[in-house]
Amino acid sequence: MVLEKEESVSLVPLQSREKPRGCAGCNRRIRDRFMLQALDRFWHEDCLKCACCDCRLGRMGSTLYTRANLILCRRDYLRLFGVTGTCAACSKVIPAFEMVMRARDNVYHVDCFACQRCGLRFCVGDRFFLKNNMILCQTDYEGGSGERQ
Repeated sequence: MVLEKEESVSLVPLQSREKPRGCAGCNRRIRDRFMLQALDRFWHEDCLKCACCDCRLGRMGSTLYTRANLILCRRDYLRLFGVTGTCAACSKVIPAFEMVMRARDNVYHVDCFACQRCGLRFCVGDRFFLKNNMILCQTDYEGGSGERQ
């Protein structure tokens, strides 16, 4: 994934003797006790928002993303521009922001990470086996040879 730009967001106190600054979002003066600093500009806390979901980026964390003149939260950046993969079990696309399970070089949707013979779902820490690139539970694995994980 190639980021056009990843920026940090800082909460900055407005000093009482400091001349109010203009907000990059609404162009009004910032007279609040705190303001956000991002993209080399100052913002009201309510004005620095994701262009897609409208979430307040000052509350989302300390990072925002820009691309194609859009200011985005991490989730929307990945949804729009992130690299996707394919689930080894169902062959459907896995969005870049979705949680996955991995076994060697294979990637799976969390719901697809199950024994491919009996359907037993695995949880983090469960023992599973890999045989001919298939994920198997111990019972199904013992029917033949495979690689233990």
